[in-house]
Amino acid sequence: MRLRSQAGSLFFFAASVLACAAQSNAPLPDPRQLIRDVVAHQKQVEKVRENFTYSSQITVQDLDSNGKVTKTESFENEDFFVNGHAIRRQVKKNGKPLSDHDQQKETESVTRQVQKAEKTPSDQPLDGQQTIGISRVLEIMDVGPPRRETFRNRPTVVFDFVGRKNAKTHGMAEEASKKLKGTIWIDEADREVAHLEVTFFDNFHVAGGLLANIQKGSSFRFDQAPVEGAMWLPTGGEGNVQARIVLVKNMRQHFMERNYDYKRFQVDAQQNKDAKVVKEKN
Repeated sequence: MRLRSQAGSLFFFAASVLACAAQSNAPLPDPRQLIRDVVAHQKQVEKVRENFTYSSQITVQDLDSNGKVTKTESFENEDFFVNGHAIRRQVKKNGKPLSDHDQQKETESVTRQVQKAEKTPSDQPLDGQQTIGISRVLEIMDVGPPRRETFRNRPTVVFDFVGRKNAKTHGMAEEASKKLKGTIWIDEADREVAHLEVTFFDNFHVAGGLLANIQKGSSFRFDQAPVEGAMWLPTGGEGNVQARIVLVKNMRQHFMERNYDYKRFQVDAQQNKDAKVVKEKN
């Protein structure tokens, strides 16, 4: 039995090696068409995620000038999307459930956000939120020549990119993207973003520098993976931010986010005034 098991393992290993070798010898896809495919798929992901709720765990560390951790906070949340807008309900802070008073405040806040999200176009910020999807990032970037790499045991096509200075942008997040450079790993079979790494190559002034300056060298990474068998959805990220904020000296933070426990759901803001997650019936 052991010999048969080992032979089977060797067979599958050899098959995987041959498949990867055949993939690496295949011509690289046309860069423009690949980016179009990825943007189209990512927009579909951003649309389909409306049908899911998930949990997120965020850890934020304050750092001193030498990189030593001076303070750590953690948050656990229930997350979902309404009309393209991210809605987040905090359920724990530093590992402890919220008090009854804080839970009530969260419920009231989430209910207001859901009601406003339903009336706010998906391409406009909600309550001052400044976010940008991967699909939009790709649209305002110049990309370099593609290459192949194996990422998490899957063939990927890899591009380096840099923000296009003359790109037409809307809002602070898109404008900040013009100051980014980075690398993106695209799953070759599924045409989905598997991994993204970006760095600010120049300082970015928020409100002309009146509110804050995000400093050169601040960096972020983002991961996606197949969820529920085939659907690609975010699984987490990590970042280091250096900034100078009005009335505060220098801020240095390291943050980590993990997204997990995806479930399909519906949000009925009219029947459910508390805007709680309602699981779909089979």
